[in-house]
Amino acid sequence: MDNYIIEMINITKEFPGILANDNVSLQLKKGEIHALLGENGAGKSTLMSILFGLYQPEKGEIRKNGKPVTINNPNDANDLGIGMVHQHFKLVENFTVLENIILGVEPNKIGFLQMREARKKVLKLSREYGLEVNPDALIENITVGMQQRVEILKMLYRENEILIFDEPTAVLTPQEIEDLMEIMRGFARSGKSILFITHKLNEIMAVADHCTVLRKGKLMGTVEIKNTSKEELSKMMVGREVSFSVQKKEMKPGDIVLSVRNVTVPSKIHKGDAVKNVSFDVRSGEIVCIAGIDGNGQTEFVSALTGLDKISGGTIKLCDVDITRSNIRTRSKAGMSHIPEDRHKHGLVLDYTLEQNLVLQQYWQSEFHKKGFIKRDAIRNYANKLIDQYDIRSSQGPITITRTMSGGNQQKAIVGREIDKEHELLVAVQPTRGLDIGAIEYIHKMLVERRDKGKAVLLISLELDEIMNVSDRILVMYEGEIVGELDPKSTTIEELGLYMSGAKRNIAKENENAG
Repeated sequence: MDNYIIEMINITKEFPGILANDNVSLQLKKGEIHALLGENGAGKSTLMSILFGLYQPEKGEIRKNGKPVTINNPNDANDLGIGMVHQHFKLVENFTVLENIILGVEPNKIGFLQMREARKKVLKLSREYGLEVNPDALIENITVGMQQRVEILKMLYRENEILIFDEPTAVLTPQEIEDLMEIMRGFARSGKSILFITHKLNEIMAVADHCTVLRKGKLMGTVEIKNTSKEELSKMMVGREVSFSVQKKEMKPGDIVLSVRNVTVPSKIHKGDAVKNVSFDVRSGEIVCIAGIDGNGQTEFVSALTGLDKISGGTIKLCDVDITRSNIRTRSKAGMSHIPEDRHKHGLVLDYTLEQNLVLQQYWQSEFHKKGFIKRDAIRNYANKLIDQYDIRSSQGPITITRTMSGGNQQKAIVGREIDKEHELLVAVQPTRGLDIGAIEYIHKMLVERRDKGKAVLLISLELDEIMNVSDRILVMYEGEIVGELDPKSTTIEELGLYMSGAKRNIAKENENAG
């Protein structure tokens, strides 16, 4: 008899208008890494949320070590040794990193918090697992990648034996991903059991023992990784063959659309500058990618470029119009679209409906209002068009509250909204974050289509494959500076990695002399 530490038998979970899990079974062996794969909205996070006590199933049974258990809430899950790193961070933004990690399990002595001991344990864990953090930084001031580290440290701090990772690598750098893979292997060797949700087939092939595949809430099967391939897994997931390469013609760059000159942006974390004297151009008909390890100024630069934050020096021109001091709506009207890094903070109003979110950038246009009154039928028709075009899945279509949608489908809504509206420059920050392989294929195709239609695309990505396959030109940012300009056709991933780590510099002459 197999030694299953967790069994989920015939789990069924229904939400209004959608059957999220339809009679799904999953079995996790002690000491194994078990991947859970499926398209956005396939029911993966719902299934794991049931195991963690966030949802209650309509039908089915959960067993631990062969015995039925009841998990009414996350406290019950923690008591059973089950921990979860959530796809959408469960962090208190005005608390520090340290306060978030120990929240709910605060060490105390005679009623007094023992913060010194907690700090020592957190710093020891962060060094041991290569997840360096500043324990005193406020969550609202750190990058998405750093927030992900905090989520992982929260689980490590609690010493759980069954570890659920829900898209943990979506915002990590390639080196951080490799480190995390090694951490997972170490966990498994030590007897811990891991359930690992990811859309990245390479990660599954590299680290998992078994993989369970879901499609539209139904179980497609469980396979042993050593006996399968990426192609077979992708076909199980989406029901068709998927292309792993980006097809594109030779670029035909035209006029300068975006001109950045000597832009400097102050840091919110320290007294220095997060972005230092950055200059470059993006022309119509090309995709320029800013590559770099997370935390090297990309987030601050994009915030300044899109009007979320102010710069302390330099100029920004869009289509030869100075937008350095312009507000966000003015930049949008001038021809800028923006797929943000943090979809919850800057991309969506979570308690609005899907259709309301899809017209956030255009509701004031005559197409959607008349004499100050919203044209609801026009908005509904427009939303349905984008829902069909971008395969945005939700329980109640355009009237779905956006908060209730899966992360991948929230991302598809933002991507559809920003690509579809009139623009000359598309600023795409990690546009495929949290998307399945089929959706990634489609988004890459749309970026190339924008470029082929004469639009300028500025891509900010942490994914090396995406950087190399989609970009026409690569700018590497390190410690707030552009330290290299590379041609993806003549460079290698290894060389790109050297620039990203700061081991190599080749600052382009035009950037040195610009301005």
